[in-house]
This record gives sequence, structure tokens and C-alpha cells, in this order.
Amino acid sequence: MSVQDVWVVIFVIGFFFQPPTLSCQNLTCHPNDLDALEDFLNGLLSVIGGWSRNFSDDCCKWAGITCNSSFSLGLNSSVDTYRVVELDLSSKRLIGNLSESLGNLKQLRALNLSRNFLKNTLPVSLFQLPNLEYLDLSSNYFSGPIPVGFNLPSVQYVDMSHNYLNGSLPNSMCGKFTRLQVLKLAVNYFSGDLPPGLANCSSLEAIHLSTNYLSGGVPEGIYQLQKLTRLTIQDNKLTGTLSKVGNLINLVRLDISSNWFSGRIPDVFHSLRRLQYFVAHSNNLSGKIPPSLSSSPTISLLNVRNNTLDGPIDLNCSAMTSLVSLDLGSNQFDGVIPSNLPTCRHLNNINLATNNLSGQIPDSFKDFHTLSYLSLSNASYSNLSSALHILQQCQNLTTLILTMNFYDEELPADPNFHFPRLKVFILANSRLTGSIPQWLSKSSRLQLLDISWNCLKGTVPAWFGNFTNLFYLDISNNTFTGEIPRSLTGLQSLIDGNFSSVPEPSPDFPLFRKRNLSARELQYNQVWSFPPTLDLSNNNLSGPIFPTFGNLKSLHVLILGFNSLSGPIPSYLSEMTNLETMDLSHNKLSGEIPHSLVRLNFLSKFSVADNQLEGVIPAGGQFGTFSNSSFEGNNLCGYYASSCLSYSKPLPQPQPHSRIRVEYRGVVIGIAVGFVFGVACFIVADRYVWTWHF
Repeated sequence: MSVQDVWVVIFVIGFFFQPPTLSCQNLTCHPNDLDALEDFLNGLLSVIGGWSRNFSDDCCKWAGITCNSSFSLGLNSSVDTYRVVELDLSSKRLIGNLSESLGNLKQLRALNLSRNFLKNTLPVSLFQLPNLEYLDLSSNYFSGPIPVGFNLPSVQYVDMSHNYLNGSLPNSMCGKFTRLQVLKLAVNYFSGDLPPGLANCSSLEAIHLSTNYLSGGVPEGIYQLQKLTRLTIQDNKLTGTLSKVGNLINLVRLDISSNWFSGRIPDVFHSLRRLQYFVAHSNNLSGKIPPSLSSSPTISLLNVRNNTLDGPIDLNCSAMTSLVSLDLGSNQFDGVIPSNLPTCRHLNNINLATNNLSGQIPDSFKDFHTLSYLSLSNASYSNLSSALHILQQCQNLTTLILTMNFYDEELPADPNFHFPRLKVFILANSRLTGSIPQWLSKSSRLQLLDISWNCLKGTVPAWFGNFTNLFYLDISNNTFTGEIPRSLTGLQSLIDGNFSSVPEPSPDFPLFRKRNLSARELQYNQVWSFPPTLDLSNNNLSGPIFPTFGNLKSLHVLILGFNSLSGPIPSYLSEMTNLETMDLSHNKLSGEIPHSLVRLNFLSKFSVADNQLEGVIPAGGQFGTFSNSSFEGNNLCGYYASSCLSYSKPLPQPQPHSRIRVEYRGVVIGIAVGFVFGVACFIVADRYVWTWHF
């Protein structure tokens, strides 16, 4: 039973099965508690329904209040009254500050104000309640430090995560009591060292301090907390080694990722007989995976990506009977893919990307029926035809990422290939030749397809429109010709936006997209959190832009630049109401820019540069935020100009501080575009490139 389950049982017993009281007693709320609650209410800017003397003089009848009689609480009192023992106002949209008067609720056992809009500093009196056992202030806007006078001798559960709290953690949290079992302070702005006083909390079962600015090493006393089952301190600036971690013999989950831990992973996992999750990615760990870890029978998730681990990958799959998810990406492992991985009988998620591995996909993967997610990008694998022939027999494969491998090979056209469960297929930046194979049309569950930055040719197949779940398509930077198939304007997921309801291929491994070589990478923890995209840029596509693109109301990114598209810009594109990026630059488009496009309220990036457009740039909406470069290379005039002259005459250059939106110059780009396509397969340009960085 987890810590959270235990607490549910405790509070169901403690607050829903209170000692019985006689109904004839007609007890009412203690006046001190009533005054404290009214002061608390006065400090809020919002109203709590059912809280007022007009509703009832008995505060025990107010929403979110639980009371117990004085006698049942064992209080020495000549008159039996009700005392407030629980205040639960979670998710009530409360706005305002917390009053010091809450400290007058002397019999309070449980306080839950989570998921509200409460702000400013925490009242000192709140941390001096002698009977408080459960405190949840998470997901608010509290700021400032935790009061130094932290004295909660009865507290067992504290959650103040997801706030704006700062300063150092008080060493007094465990100074005068030892009952604390759960401490959650994640996602705040705490800094400084971990307090050595935490070692006094001998009852601690869970410590959650992730996503702060904590630094220094882990105090040795924490490694003596024998009851600790969860230690999550990821995303800080902690340093040192893990040499003492073997003392935490009851650990179930250990997450030290995104810190500055260094040295070798100690060979102590034979002592951690309950450990299921070991997450240590993004540190400075080095050396090999120790034998006690690579043969652990309890480990379910092993994630050590983005370190400097080296040597061959050597896992004892006959012993690792619980392993489900394996992430060794972005290290310095060498050799070949271990052929024994299919004998890890529950393994379904594997990331080996960005290592020094080479060779071919092992033939043993034909029997890898549990495999669902596989990333092998950015290595030196060869024989793509053999790889696809083997991997198609992985019956549950949903995500396949092979980017930056198989250089200069041909994308196989064998019609017998079949990946019926495939949802994500990324095979980009590999200089592949050939055309889009017909066998891909049988992968009817595709959500995301990226074959960009290759040397593929031919036409874009009309059957792309049959992918009812496809919401991200990137075929940019190839040499495709012909018209854009009209069927793309009927992609169902981009019309109704149903892609978010499709189950995730893998919740454990994030996907990363880099805008270009110098930009910061963007992390997406779910496939459907990628912006719905159609990127057909940097090809040699011709023909019109169909008005029916306006049907794609859920599309966020439309990139058709650097092609040979012609004809007018359809006014119906204004129906793509969620569009954030529209790039139609470097084509042969003519006519005017439709004024209806000003209705695209989310449009933040727009370019029609280097076409054959003329007329007036639309005024209004987002168009006032676009730079001159979005319109240059046409015969356009700015809407801030006093008048638009004849389009056949060059307009004067705008003066400094003038508000003319564009320069007027026509550009013929056919030769330049042809040159770009001729060298596209041999250079790396500054556009979208799929890769994995761990």
C-alpha cells in the first residue's frame, strides 16, 4: 500500500467515523473557532458559499468544516461544544491572503486549501498549531520563506508544492517532533543546502523537493532514514556522489535527475530490494552500469540518459524480470545493440539514441513482441531494409524513431512491409533516396510522420489524407514535385482536433524538437502536445493552394515556403482559426493578400516574402505586429502609407521612423530555388530538424 493510500485510510477513519454525539445535546461551534473563521473569511477577496452568520450561527454547518465535540476530543471543559477539526476548501477558487487567525483553531487536525489563488506570505501562527496532522497548501501563489518558527509537533503530512516559496528550508522542521511521514515542497524557489535536520524525521516515508534551486550535497543523515520509500529531488543543483544510497533499503522510487551528481553509479543495488524506479538522467555520472543495477529483479524503470556512461550495454535480462522502460540515450555506450533485449520479458520502451552504437538491428528483435517504443536515432546503424523487415514483426510497435542513421541508403519500397500499430514514425535527416513507399499507407493509426531532410523525390501521395489520426506531417527539405494533394485538406484530426484523445505510445520518454541548430530545444512529454503541423517547405511543389485548407480549423502551423506554388492566396484560409504560423514565402503566388486573414487572432508568425503579390497589405488584427521582412520581394504597399501608388512603379524607400510596413522590390527566384533544391540533400540548413537530446 502506498503512502497516499495509507493517508486516505487514516483520514477516512479520523474524520468520517467520528465518535458519536447525542443529537439532543444541540452543540454549536466554539466562539473562538467562529471568530477565527470569520477573520479568515475577511482576509479573502472571494466569497465562500454558505459561510456567514446569515446562513447559520453554527460554523460547523458551513461548507468544508468538520467538527468534533470537546468531550470526545478529551478536552477539560465544563461545557461541551463543537471544535473545528478539519477545514477543507480545496479547489474553491479562493482569492486573497491567509489570516493569522487560522492559528486560533487550536483543535484543527487537517487543513486543505490546495488548488486556489491564495497569495503572499504564510502566517507564522499556522505553523504553531499543536494538533495539526495534515497540511496541504499546494498549487497556490504563496511567496516568501517558510516561517522559521516551524513547530507542528503532531504533523504527519505537509504539502506546499507548486507555489512561489523561497529562501532556505528551515532546519527546525524536524527539530521537536518525529511524526512527519510525507514532505512535499516541489516546484518552488527554495535555495541553499538541504537542512541536516531532516535526518531527525525518522518517520519520513516520502521526500519531494524537485524543481527548486537547492544546492550542495545530500546530508548523510538522510541516507539513514530507514522508512524512506520515495526520494524525489530532481531538477535542482545538488552535487556529490551516490555512495551512501544503498543504506535506503526501503526505497521504491529514487529520482535524482537534472542535478550535478557525478562519479560512478555505486554497485549497491543488491541492498535496494524494493526499488522499482531509478531516474538519474541529466547528471555527470560516468563509468559503466554496475552489475547490481543491470541485474536488478525489481527495477521497472531505468533512466540514466544524458550522462557520460560508457562501455557496452550489458543487461542481464534473465534477472531483470520487472524491467518495462529502459532509457540509456545520450551517453557514450559503444558496440552493438544487445541481442538479448527481447528476453527482458516485460520490456516495452527502449531509448538508445545518441550513443556510439553501430551495426544492424539484431535478428532476435523479430520475437520482441512486448516492444512498443523504440528510439535509435543519431548513431551509425546500417541496412535500413533489414531493420524494417525485422521491426515489422514487433507486433506492438507504436513509436519508431530512426533519425540520423542509414545515411545515403534508399527508403525501401517493398510492398510487403506492414506496421499496423505504428503511431509515430520519424526517419529524418538521413539523406535517404527513393520515394514515399506505398507500404506506409497501411499504417492507418499514424499520428506523427516526419521524413524531412532527406533526398526523397516523386509526388506527395493522395493517400496521406486517409490517416484519420495524423496531425503532424513534416516532409520538408526533400525534392518532391507536383501539386499538393487536395486530400491533405481533409485530414480529420486537423478538422475536429481529436488527436489529444489518442492513447500515448510512451509516457516515459519525452520528445524534443529543435527549431534550428542554435535555438533552445523544446520538450514535449506527450505526442499530442506537439503543435498540429503541416510542413511541406523546401521542395519543388507546384500548383495552387486550395481554398479547402480553411477546413483545417485545428491546424497551428502551416509551412509551404520555398516551393513553386502559384495562383492567389485563398481568402478561405482565414477559417483556420487556430493557426499560429503561416509561411507561404518564396513561391510564385500572385494577386492580393486577402483582408480576411486579419481574423486569424492567434497568428504570430507570417510570411509571404518573395512572391508576385501586389496591392495593399491588410490592416488590423495581428498584421500590425509583422515586420517588413514578412512582405518584402513583392509589389505591395503598406497600410500606414498615405496612399498606394501604381503597382508598376517602385515606391520610395521608407524613411527612419516612418510607418510604411514594407520595402517595394520585385524578385525573380526561380533559379535560386532550383539551386537550393539541388544541394538540399548535402547541407544542413537552419530549419526544423528532428533529433533526440538527452
